[in-house]
Amino acid sequence: MKYRTLGQNGPSVSALGLGCMGMSDLYGATDRKESIATIHKAIEGGVTLFDTGDFYGVGHNELLLQEALKGTKRDNAFIAVKFGAMRSPDGGWVGIDGRPQAVKNSLSYTLQRLGVDYIDLYQPARVDPTVPIEETVGAIADMVKAGYVRQIGLSEAGEETIRRAHAVHPISWLQIEYSLFSRGIEENILPTLRELGISLSAYGVLSRGLLSGAWSKERKTDVRDFRSYVPRFSGENLDKNLALVEALRSIAHEKGATVAQMAIAWVLSRGEDVIPLIGARKVSHLQDALGSMELHLSHSDLERIEAAVPAEAVAGTRYREADMGMLDSER
Repeated sequence: MKYRTLGQNGPSVSALGLGCMGMSDLYGATDRKESIATIHKAIEGGVTLFDTGDFYGVGHNELLLQEALKGTKRDNAFIAVKFGAMRSPDGGWVGIDGRPQAVKNSLSYTLQRLGVDYIDLYQPARVDPTVPIEETVGAIADMVKAGYVRQIGLSEAGEETIRRAHAVHPISWLQIEYSLFSRGIEENILPTLRELGISLSAYGVLSRGLLSGAWSKERKTDVRDFRSYVPRFSGENLDKNLALVEALRSIAHEKGATVAQMAIAWVLSRGEDVIPLIGARKVSHLQDALGSMELHLSHSDLERIEAAVPAEAVAGTRYREADMGMLDSER
């Protein structure tokens, strides 16, 4: 495992982090035993960064992570937590709450569920359009002063919001989707992060499975899998996107690598300030992802990859239209 520094002078974290969302929610049926085994295998592989959210499985994910991390020295696990997305009893989504009192209330429950005294990085899952970002970040900053939080992050925030938040308290990372299939941040958001010395926590590096090399037209998703509603996974969009995957597969074959490893290695190549999150739910998927650390991509390789998968050729948005409207990063 290689390691990367968070922000300008932050702690060192593993160059690959484990995104734990799918172990509890949104991708269909889960397997608790396999999930815990995957977290343990990640620890063995040198992964120190674990990303969760208090709304993943309505608390389930934090409890799962607590169980899996038992016996791990606290300083050896960098735990990043998202908050603010509100759920209904039937699993629906009922809004975003970034009010200062909600920040502190959510953090209290998170500390209890994870069984820890502090959170390494705390971040709003989405920017609450009804609450100035200065108030949300200011409340987290209060928790930093009190010792309950170490670093502050943002998720899916746009350039202006990033600057306003960073003026209140140093932001350590922005978590946002970034992959061969999602490169929109390269125009304005990524340059802003680099100007301010903020790291990029890249999620969706396999475009929720499209870039895994294992997705097919015949694959069925159940009603609990939100990919059933994502435009990139339907109709002609899926046909076009899978054709791009096959083009990438040809290059991967030449390098003796899997499609997933090529996609992850491409994100790793974007810079030392980019930290990909791997949403592995199975030990086999994690092992495949970790193999990307051994893959060296030359300048020529990168040119071929980007020619095979042009950003403008990807079909469909990364969320449904209504969900895209909730993203501060897309405004």
